[in-house]
Amino acid sequence: MWVSLIVWMAGSTWWHVCKIKQLCDAPLVASGSPSAEAIEAVPLSIVDGTSLSLTSSGNFGFAKSGASANLTAVKTELDSLAAYLRANPKKKLIITGYYHSTEVNDSKWPDLGIARAEGIKQYYVDLGLPAAGIQTKSEIQDAIRFSPDSLSGGIGFAFETPAATKEDALAEAQKYQGLFKPLDLYFNTGSTDYIQTADNRKFVEEAIKYLAANKDKKLLLTGHTDNTGNQAGNLELSKKRAGEVKKQLVSAGLPENQLMTSAKGQTAPKEANTTPEGRAANRRVEIVVQ
Repeated sequence: MWVSLIVWMAGSTWWHVCKIKQLCDAPLVASGSPSAEAIEAVPLSIVDGTSLSLTSSGNFGFAKSGASANLTAVKTELDSLAAYLRANPKKKLIITGYYHSTEVNDSKWPDLGIARAEGIKQYYVDLGLPAAGIQTKSEIQDAIRFSPDSLSGGIGFAFETPAATKEDALAEAQKYQGLFKPLDLYFNTGSTDYIQTADNRKFVEEAIKYLAANKDKKLLLTGHTDNTGNQAGNLELSKKRAGEVKKQLVSAGLPENQLMTSAKGQTAPKEANTTPEGRAANRRVEIVVQ
């Protein structure tokens, strides 16, 4: 009796599944695995005209509604991009984060795209690149598909080369002539990051080696301003500029305990403050070995 019942139940199940639902010939898909329609990972490509071309068979990985990236498949390319930006300090990097309108944003940022882009920006800031040279954007892409709950990609890169300023010209005019020749660092308007050039990078590279071998020596960073505004305010501004340069040099590898800062405000102009060019020349931080 029990055998007859089991046979009857098995036959009924087979009839329902194979004949009514027509599922016996359907391909098997393991539970939790991507469907056959899931998109394949798009290889990462970072291109800047004819100057840079980086590709990877992998890409960034994000969880659905997640802001933290898995960089395993693209770390080599990201580090190559960092080297490119160091060699081309005037380049502005634009990082775009993509997101789907149905994703949930639990980050501190206005949307998940910005959150994703800011995470990649922080990676570069941690490597010592100036934050002012990296812009973040976001873009909804409802064509994004998840496989099954993860996203491959989600980040795009673009580049801009801003028009040269008079401060850029002043910075380029500062040539490395040895560690014991003072060097001036300049800032574009509204920026606390000094303008990097091949010559001031050479100064920093040599200073790292020199200070490592001479623990009793120091670098003195002296902030200066033009005469716009009041003297007390300019003294504070020059102090802030020197402090910002110190932070950036520490990030570049210089020992903090061998860096000193000083501030002179508008009291030691390099050029006359009677012209825009003269005032620009006076907005600087002087760096010298002591």
